[in-house]
Amino acid sequence: MQIWVGLGNPGAKYAMHRHNVGFMAVDSIAALHRFDPPKKAFHGWAQQGRIGGERILLLKPSTFMNDSGQSVRAAMDFFKRGPGDVTAFHDELDLAPFKVKVKLGGGTAGHNGLRSTEAHIGNDFRRVRIGIGHPGHKDKVTAHVLGNYAKAETDRLAEMLGAIAAEAPRLAQGDDARFMNEVALRLQD
Repeated sequence: MQIWVGLGNPGAKYAMHRHNVGFMAVDSIAALHRFDPPKKAFHGWAQQGRIGGERILLLKPSTFMNDSGQSVRAAMDFFKRGPGDVTAFHDELDLAPFKVKVKLGGGTAGHNGLRSTEAHIGNDFRRVRIGIGHPGHKDKVTAHVLGNYAKAETDRLAEMLGAIAAEAPRLAQGDDARFMNEVALRLQD
């Protein structure tokens, strides 16, 4: 069982925030790959399914971003999995909007969801970094991250989420380089 967690904040008022793009990514994967309906579990909403031959648990913590690690830890303990079985989908200020990169381990770059996850399970988990771009000045970061995607961005957002979901089998197989390459090819203008 792999545990794929989308980092975000619960509630309708946060649904279109850039900070919630991790939730959006796991929702897209669940829809395309016909996962079971979400159930309340592990301090969040969990959906089980298969991608290729791999069993995947999609998890959206209901603990709010700052405590997401609690939800991840609960799922790991239940399934007796280690940090290497966890993939976190999250927004990334230091990537251009709609760019997608994968890495294992690394710092938290001030991201409270990553910080909480690291505090609960350590650093050795995979991250799918979804670019939201930097607003240019540190005083504008909070409003940017906690702001909604603009109407002009929604088509590009939908394309990116669709590409992530379509190429999820590559992630499930552990072929991170091919996943990144295929997502980038789907998003070429």
